[in-house]
Amino acid sequence: MNAPQPAASNGYLLLFRGTAWHEGLSAEEIQQVMTRWYSWFDKLTKEGKLKTGQPLANEGKVVAGKGGHTVTDGPFAESKESVGGYFLLNVDNIDEAVKIAQMCPALAHGLRVEVRPIVGSCPIESAAAIAAGREALVFAQA
Repeated sequence: MNAPQPAASNGYLLLFRGTAWHEGLSAEEIQQVMTRWYSWFDKLTKEGKLKTGQPLANEGKVVAGKGGHTVTDGPFAESKESVGGYFLLNVDNIDEAVKIAQMCPALAHGLRVEVRPIVGSCPIESAAAIAAGREALVFAQA
């Protein structure tokens, strides 16, 4: 039996995958893409569709294991899989989020954009609650 999926809020996360999209471009070409990128960011912000967005460093730490005692350098993913940044959108549905993702200026250069709905409750906790016959914990929306 499949557990019901939690309803999506009107928040969607765009994850920008591919940290080497600029390789092979001239400095001028990179500047042109980045100018379009900042214009896109500003337009979405002014329209109230973009809550926030930030680039991410290529390096960090990965915490794992019981009690979080294993801390390693990372993440280490292929550059095409690495998440280079994100946008947090405030839009009505996934179709609108996808249309916004399709406007990303770096798509033509190999960047990929993953569109993920933000849900109001943890799907794992919801499934566990249903199995235990109790109500699922719902997270407060920011």
